[in-house]
Amino acid sequence: MYHNTIKNALIKDAWRITDDPYILAIGKRDLFVDLGAEKLISAERGNKKIAVEVKSFTSSSRVNDLEKALVKYVLY
Repeated sequence: MYHNTIKNALIKDAWRITDDPYILAIGKRDLFVDLGAEKLISAERGNKKIAVEVKSFTSSSRVNDLEKALVKYVLY
């Protein structure tokens, strides 16, 4: 629902989207994070990298939505 909005906000803030989605390989399993991005800090310091998971709390149970989001956070 908000994927493109978040992606555009990162780009406007000088982040370069490197992966859409960003794949985390854990053993024989792959986990899919919504976006991977990097930002050049300075030539001497290198790049700053982030993984961004976009969540919407739109179901009838916000507690269930929060639980799902927290599980993904802990898993990553």
